[in-house]
Amino acid sequence: MTALVSDALGPRGRRRVAVASAASGVVVAVVVVLVIRRLADRGQLDADRWQPLAQWSVVRFLLGGLWATIRAALVSMALAVVLGALLALARLSRAAAVRWAATAWVEFFRGVPLLLLILFSALALPHYGLDLSVFWYLVLGLVAYNSAVLAEIFRAGINSLDRGQREAADALGLRYWQSMRIVIVPQAARRMVPAIVTQLVTLLKDTSLGYVIAYEELLRRSRSTGEYFKNPLQMLVVVAVIYILVNLSLSLLARRLERRRSGTMAIVTGVEDLAVLGAGPR
Repeated sequence: MTALVSDALGPRGRRRVAVASAASGVVVAVVVVLVIRRLADRGQLDADRWQPLAQWSVVRFLLGGLWATIRAALVSMALAVVLGALLALARLSRAAAVRWAATAWVEFFRGVPLLLLILFSALALPHYGLDLSVFWYLVLGLVAYNSAVLAEIFRAGINSLDRGQREAADALGLRYWQSMRIVIVPQAARRMVPAIVTQLVTLLKDTSLGYVIAYEELLRRSRSTGEYFKNPLQMLVVVAVIYILVNLSLSLLARRLERRRSGTMAIVTGVEDLAVLGAGPR
């Protein structure tokens, strides 16, 4: 596919790319130096600005916010993935009523801003007798929005498979849901992994929107700490590093799972392969 899109670079093209890369690196380095010097001139790099981060009480307070962020993200991820998968299968159902209901859910919640969903959960639901903690109001908003997005990711992954996969399953007499469970979904899962991980990383960062309902997550606690010690920039830098490390860990875990799955994935090309996999008619 690469050869069809563009030709390989020749010696002159490689030299130009190398020169452009070196020039870009120099520009970035100059910008970084200027930023550091500007921060130093304004006293932002002074030791007393960073000293509160060495206090265990501050670290413990921030770690509590990190745990609140991770807890909300993990629960939302689990519920959103399950609900998104069910919605995707519903949108692919042969029953028109099921398809329409799933489509209405996906299009509605995907089109409403996440911030409004969180506010609605916290402000409107108590008026209808649904009294929950702030944690669950945040989770409800995250799940409603991300389940709609993940449903489209799952549906696109399933539709990306060659039509012959489903035809091979039909030839063996598998019913629709059997073919989905045994043949289609296992093969489509590997293609979905990059997009799913991207959405889950976005979900993790979106937990910071919990500030609108006073949820004590990492960003809210860092802002409170920065206001107390009058070093908001330093606190935000630390929080940014924490978010990067957590998201990087999630991405590395997803890549590892993808490599393991690709090593054991069986690509079905016809009725014979299905017979070998033991997916006979039922």
